[in-house]
Order: sequence, then structure tokens, then C-alpha cells
Amino acid sequence: MRINLASVLVDDQDKALRFYTEVLGFVKKTEIPLGEHRWLTVVSPEDPDGVELVLEPDGHPAAKPFKEALVADGIPFTSFAVDDVQEEYERLRGLGVVFTQEPTGMGPVTTAVLDDTCGNLVQIAGT
Repeated sequence: MRINLASVLVDDQDKALRFYTEVLGFVKKTEIPLGEHRWLTVVSPEDPDGVELVLEPDGHPAAKPFKEALVADGIPFTSFAVDDVQEEYERLRGLGVVFTQEPTGMGPVTTAVLDDTCGNLVQIAGT
């Protein structure tokens, strides 16, 4: 058994696609119209056949209060691996990304937390 999909709940799929591709650097893999929304996935350019991240609409009544509670408590919804957290932090800040946690050593890893502009906090982790 292996993971093939993970989801992030987004408030606007178009805005999310722009942020996750143009800013974070993922690439669009799948886009299938489904009425008002789409089955929309992105992947790492380093692993195009790997785990797909679904940019899932947050229209379910429980989604927005859940996301708001996580953000209020400073809890990231998901985490992405990077080789060098400080370098990625500087690159993303240069693109205007807002961080709620600057790079911080956490034992063997360094983490930073960013706002994905779609209602989520996202952690980046690495060395």
C-alpha cells in the first residue's frame, strides 16, 4: 500500500492553482471539470508520477471552521519537504509569500510556516 493522493482544502481553485504552481513550483497534473469545480491536482516536478496533491474545494460546511481553527492556532494543514529551508524561505519571501514562522531548528530538521493565500498554513521542512 502506498499514498497516491493527498488533499489541501482551498477557497478558490484558480487562486490555489496559481499559488501552488507559480509560487511554490508544483506542476499541474490533472484538471477534469466536475460541475462548479474541478478535479485538480498538482505534483512535484521532481516526481511527476509521485503523490498528487488535490486542490480540493472547501465548500463542505465543516471545512471553513476547521481551517479557521487551525490557522487561529498556528497549525499547518500539511508539510512539504525542501532541501534547504532557509534558501526556500528567502526565495518565497522574495515572491511576496507571508510566513507565520520563520525558519526554526526543530532537532534534526528546520521548519518554516507560510500562508498559502487559500485559507491554509503550510509547513516546509528540511535542513
